[in-house]
Amino acid sequence: MFDLSVIVNNFAFLVVQGLLGFGGFTGGTLRLAIPAIVLGFFLGIFIGIARLARSWWISLSATLYVEFFRGVPLVMVIFWIWFIIPQLLRLPIPEYGVALTAFVIFEAAYFGEIVRAGIQSVPRGQVEAATALGLTRPQAMRFVVLPQAIRNMVPSLVTQMIVLFKDTSLASIIGYVDLTKAAQIVNNRSSMARAISPVALSPCTATGLSTMVIPGSRLWATCTMSRIAARFEHRLA
Repeated sequence: MFDLSVIVNNFAFLVVQGLLGFGGFTGGTLRLAIPAIVLGFFLGIFIGIARLARSWWISLSATLYVEFFRGVPLVMVIFWIWFIIPQLLRLPIPEYGVALTAFVIFEAAYFGEIVRAGIQSVPRGQVEAATALGLTRPQAMRFVVLPQAIRNMVPSLVTQMIVLFKDTSLASIIGYVDLTKAAQIVNNRSSMARAISPVALSPCTATGLSTMVIPGSRLWATCTMSRIAARFEHRLA
């Protein structure tokens, strides 16, 4: 029923192009996930702090941002940027730019909520002690509150990063060649891909199984992220 030689023959394409993003196509799961995690987290820090701002209009704006993007599917954000932004700017946007922008602004809403909860988990006495020592509010946030809040945020941050890493497969709907799209290309290239045949599913099925067991797969990467986070959390403690 299943011919795994399709995966063996296309292994380099799946890993080098689909996972790493090196090749003739614009894509790569890691090429999208890593910048999206970094940029989304830093934007989330500002959003989380803005939600706790004393100015009501800053807090309200951050709250509306969070509630809006948490209330719509990621695939809709991708479609909006793919269809609407080029019309407004009158400029074509490549698939990578669309996918990265969509992931950053979408995931920043979730990171922002995690940051807000982490900051609020720090005892109020810490802020009062920093103020008593003569630190300004930004200095207290930078040197006293955030270092303690990050330790509390680590489990939730890692969970959201793993979710983002897996959601990169949604970028394939606009033609971005991640690991999932690379499997579809292999399936289309394969001589076994016929209109109605159980064998036609073998490349995608085998690729799905392979991404669970080969080094560099999504499962391997997410487990690695969890272990690194656990060690980091242990060191902070």
